[in-house]
Amino acid sequence: MKTNKSEFGAVVVLDNIRSIHNVGSIFRTSDALGVTKIYLCGITPTPIDRFGRERTDLHKAALGAEKTVSWEYHSSTFDLVTSLKKDGYSVVCVEQSNSAIDYKEVILVDKTVFVFGNEVEGVTKEVLGLADVVAQIQMLGEKESLNVSVSFGIAMFRILNR
Repeated sequence: MKTNKSEFGAVVVLDNIRSIHNVGSIFRTSDALGVTKIYLCGITPTPIDRFGRERTDLHKAALGAEKTVSWEYHSSTFDLVTSLKKDGYSVVCVEQSNSAIDYKEVILVDKTVFVFGNEVEGVTKEVLGLADVVAQIQMLGEKESLNVSVSFGIAMFRILNR
């Protein structure tokens, strides 16, 4: 599998994303950004189903980016993020929180992992507890949040392309 390289070695963790279309969109955006790797955790769909077949619905959204961006599955987001921290990664969770900073204020370090959570529940509290930074996109309208793949695109393009 070909691996794209972000200037900052950015990797992405998807924490229990349930929509295969969101995952496909995130793959496509990750390819555009040169993300090094995507970790798919918990219930997050992978590009290959349990029978070893390629998922055509994910492929349709990703337009082949699932073959250009390296990926790996882990059952536990908490265990994975704990391991990445031990390997020297700074953890940025993109999530709404009273303690969050504006996503435009995130300062990159050489090894950064960005965590995005479930469409309804967000990033799990246990994983948020591992974060070095919690960043959020300020909502100005009546709705509380954006679709996770939209949030991913907004936050990651701003943070990685400064």
